[in-house]
Amino acid sequence: MPQWPIIKPKFKRIARFAPLIGVLIGIFQSFSWLLLKFLNWPNISVALISISISIFITGGLHFDGLMDTADGIGAGPSKRIKALKDSRVGAIGVQSLLIILMLQVAAIMKLSFYAPFAFPLACFWGRISQIFAIENYEYLLNKESISNHHQNWKGLSKEIRPSLIILSIGIIIFLYLNSLNLSNTLLLIYCILSGFTTSILIPHLINKSLGGHCGDSYGASLVITETTNLLLLSIILVPS
Repeated sequence: MPQWPIIKPKFKRIARFAPLIGVLIGIFQSFSWLLLKFLNWPNISVALISISISIFITGGLHFDGLMDTADGIGAGPSKRIKALKDSRVGAIGVQSLLIILMLQVAAIMKLSFYAPFAFPLACFWGRISQIFAIENYEYLLNKESISNHHQNWKGLSKEIRPSLIILSIGIIIFLYLNSLNLSNTLLLIYCILSGFTTSILIPHLINKSLGGHCGDSYGASLVITETTNLLLLSIILVPS
């Protein structure tokens, strides 16, 4: 993405805006889905393009983290750090990427009509999982380097506040402009909160497997949480 002309954001505090950035990426995916469906593209093509848009915007950074993390877990405790730092991708990393991509395509195709609603939610909770990981777990490479996020971390409540305020205002405006009955309102709330558990559980499981977190595992946590949330929403939201 090109550098902004006036605003000069500092990367060292970027984590606090990660959930909001995720929603914006999800909105890009939603618009692409709606546009291509309007042009009568098949679901499988639109699903693949939606995933490609996310990878393009992020530079594939999180999928790279997923593969490195899978290789690190598969290598075992004695070779974990070496596998995480190895620029080459192993068999377990390739398998993890293929499985995640297939699960995402399957979930998006099942969501169909509801996919544009699901994209921002999945991207939001994926980045919430990173914030939980930074807040709660030791940086895996502490002995060799210092995590930029940990070094500038001000605590969960302060870091998550900007994104939650902006997103809460957006949800309130949406509810105000759309007259939803009680059942639809409860379903909306349930869908919005559906990723809360996974955004806590997945970084916890990765921490148990690796003994900590690092940049790669933050990316892995994001991708796995996004995928899990898409799957959950594909179960919850059944097209009528």
